[in-house]
Amino acid sequence: MKMLSLFAQAHVIPNLYDVPLWNKIDIWKNVFVLSLFTVQSLAQLFQRCLMKVLHIDLWKCYLSYVRETKGKLPSYKEKMAQAYDFALDKIGMEIMSYQVSYTIEAVGSYAENQRITAVRRVYQRGCVNPMINIEQLWRDYSKYEEGINVHLAKKMIEDRSRDYMNARRVAKEYETVMKGLDRNAPSVPPQNSPQEAQQVEMWKKYIQWEKSNPLRTEDQTLITKRVMFAYEQCLLVLGHHPDIWYEAAQYLEQSSKLLAEKGDMNNAKLFSDEAANIYERAIGTLLKKNMLLYFSFADYEESRMKHEKVHSIYNRLLAIEHIDPTLVYIQYMKFARRAEGIKSGRTIFKKAREDARTRHHVYATAALMEYYCSKDKSVAFKIFELGLKKYGDIPEYILAYIDYLSHLNEDNNTRVLFERVLTSGSLSPDKSGEIWARFLAFESNIGDLASILKVERRRFMAFKDEYEGKETALLVDRYKFMDLYPCSPSELKALGYKDVSRAKYASLMPEAVVTPSTPSLKDEADRKPEYPKPDTSQMIPFQPRHLAREYKHLALCRINLRSETNVKAFVLTTRMHYSAVDVFTQTQNSKKKKVRILRKNIKIENEKTCNCEKKSELWAVNSEFQEGKMSELKR
Repeated sequence: MKMLSLFAQAHVIPNLYDVPLWNKIDIWKNVFVLSLFTVQSLAQLFQRCLMKVLHIDLWKCYLSYVRETKGKLPSYKEKMAQAYDFALDKIGMEIMSYQVSYTIEAVGSYAENQRITAVRRVYQRGCVNPMINIEQLWRDYSKYEEGINVHLAKKMIEDRSRDYMNARRVAKEYETVMKGLDRNAPSVPPQNSPQEAQQVEMWKKYIQWEKSNPLRTEDQTLITKRVMFAYEQCLLVLGHHPDIWYEAAQYLEQSSKLLAEKGDMNNAKLFSDEAANIYERAIGTLLKKNMLLYFSFADYEESRMKHEKVHSIYNRLLAIEHIDPTLVYIQYMKFARRAEGIKSGRTIFKKAREDARTRHHVYATAALMEYYCSKDKSVAFKIFELGLKKYGDIPEYILAYIDYLSHLNEDNNTRVLFERVLTSGSLSPDKSGEIWARFLAFESNIGDLASILKVERRRFMAFKDEYEGKETALLVDRYKFMDLYPCSPSELKALGYKDVSRAKYASLMPEAVVTPSTPSLKDEADRKPEYPKPDTSQMIPFQPRHLAREYKHLALCRINLRSETNVKAFVLTTRMHYSAVDVFTQTQNSKKKKVRILRKNIKIENEKTCNCEKKSELWAVNSEFQEGKMSELKR
């Protein structure tokens, strides 16, 4: 027993949200195992996890714990009543909350009126809450009221009847929406599997159903609580998905604003603080390194004018080791500039320069911030030059500097920058390809033909080993513009042309993003032909008859036609090779429907080619019809 206790404690403490693990080792489901722990250790564990894990099994274990530990106290019944009220406050919206409601004890050692009021309150809360077995709970409540006072029971039941009918209606929808959800799945990082995608879709469908207000209530507080309970249930399984946390916080923020507009300032402030708590829980437990949630949390606190809190959020993220803080510093600088001015942004930039983990993006951001905000080109120029000394071997930074100078129409400075970078030797040939392509585009826009040819020759000499015998491939860059090329895709392939800028861009972006933004060079001949496909939208399933005669489906045909002309057209187009066709036409009379049988004798085409066996079979079927066997036709 002692070994089991140690094993259980070792597995419970690391992850507060791993409810399936707790259920597997049966710590919370067996009172016997509960007895292995000391009362103090159990109380500490419940304090740590109970408010964070709104799982029905965990709360049932909590009630069992209270029942076992408080059973010998004089105030046992009062303690249990408080525990049940507490549990129903937290998980009363659970679809399986009947498991908690029906176990409430209806006797107590305190005053009779207090006991009646306490039990009635639990019943009334349960009967208006959608759940499984709500009908049984309603019957129990009716019996309870009748056992107290028969005359008063009728009025009490009638007062709650309308809300109960509404809850019963929603309970059926609730059960349908929850069907298929794996609520005991372990919370793991996204696996991008089809099963996981299906579960995510089902959880979001459930949340959206709660947002649609199925109870049709006007109480925005109740709607928000039900939606947030759905989010809490979802987070027990999808706690590693940042979008669930963000959407939950956003919904609380929207509800807070809506309640503030209605004048309910207390609940508005409560939901506003709860939104911040959602962010805090996310970055404090499962998503400690997720920058998206940190940034959205900082923006949320900035919208509430809590700038000191925003500083603490960014500093908290920067304090995490083994992360790339470049994007953090960039967003931090933008916030400081928005909230406190350009000087505060410069302070953050200074802090970023001192951090050895940062990359060249910080310098480009700071330079552009100076240019756009302070309107000082010289400061931006100095920052770019400062970064060039440190990141002169990174083509992306050089291109950012070139774009800035091109934006200013500084032609001479831009040309000087090209010459400095390409002749300094800091760039290896495999990294300078895009710089040469940009240099050629620059000269094509503002230079003369001699300067263009000069750049082309220098570029060819730089890549002589790669483009030996493929000089024409380099000529394409002189005439192309954006995604327009002077040759067809198949001709470009034959030339051995490589679009350096697009290849570099594709290597930096994820596959899902590159696909629409970087069209591949495919010719019409490279594409697979699209073969015609049949239109199956109008097809109906074939239903063969049981023990049908051969050729019977040709001899008997039941169709609804309105004229004899259509009958002839139908017979001719379908090319039926039989002697008689029996057609039903239904005509609508003002008084009643009449079914009229039209028999058309049609000559058999190529009668000589039909063998006698087929003829005899066809005539036999026709004679069978004449005898009045209508059941086959009606069917």
